[in-house]
Amino acid sequence: MPAVTVDDLLLLDRISRPGPGLAAPRKAVGVVTAQHGTEGAGFPVRRVFPGALPPQRTDPFLMLDHIGSVEYAPGDAKGAPWHPHRGFETVSYVLDGAIAHQDSHGGGGVIEDGDTQWMTAGSGILHDEMPTEGMLARGGVMHSFQLWVNLPARHKWDPPRYQDLCGTSLTLLASADGGALVRLIAGELDGHTGPGRTVTPILLLHATLGPGARLELPWPRPFNAFGYVVQGLGTFGSGERPLVEGQLACFGAGDALTVTAAEHQEGPAGTLDVLLFGGRPIREPIAQYGPFVMNTREEIVEAVADYQSGRIGAVPALASDG
Repeated sequence: MPAVTVDDLLLLDRISRPGPGLAAPRKAVGVVTAQHGTEGAGFPVRRVFPGALPPQRTDPFLMLDHIGSVEYAPGDAKGAPWHPHRGFETVSYVLDGAIAHQDSHGGGGVIEDGDTQWMTAGSGILHDEMPTEGMLARGGVMHSFQLWVNLPARHKWDPPRYQDLCGTSLTLLASADGGALVRLIAGELDGHTGPGRTVTPILLLHATLGPGARLELPWPRPFNAFGYVVQGLGTFGSGERPLVEGQLACFGAGDALTVTAAEHQEGPAGTLDVLLFGGRPIREPIAQYGPFVMNTREEIVEAVADYQSGRIGAVPALASDG
């Protein structure tokens, strides 16, 4: 897992432990196991939500897909060809492999090994996400995540925006005990800010914990909180709820959360890797039809009509020519 790493955690700023008696620790009040399926042109995913968790429970988040880890032979890698979006943001975080992105507004680029692509679809955009020529030619490991973040009604018609967040731009922090590396992608944590510019207030980070390490984080009380196990074994929350790879912890109320890695880890990495995220719920009606997320059925009908008539965008000529 070649996401951003450091040689010496002791050189990083450390996250302050929430003061004893001053913080209300969050408990893991529910656990969801990701379900296997396929997306795009047929690549395998583990869908964390929606499914067992409805959008109202995960608000402002709409979907979390765990792609891989899968090793492709030459010529086998697959992606998501040209498709539309309106009304929300897509956040793609790559741990291993490489994805080439292009869209109808001229955005695009390659994200790989620790990079994040943050696309605000807003009023509407066409884009595709495909393996690079190198991945197709040589094959290799693909391991990534895609998180959908809803937009409030007043921002669903914002102009589309694209952020290419290089892995080296992430804010790197160490846990108070020095046993965990935290990669802050977006939001504010203990006075530190990630590079991702968000419309909906959220917090998103990827943490790697060594065996027995304990990660204690202050967490905004108005935000909900979730923790997904990328690999490894550990316990979550004040009740020390055990989780394994492919499981999501749903935290209850409070302003601090904890994750503790098991002393003995399975797998070659020997670490516990978790994706931790939360946000301020929007609490607005959700009307969704595939890649369109709006507030009313009428707006969905309008989105479909706009897509079919070409008003959301057109595939660039060079792309359509192959």
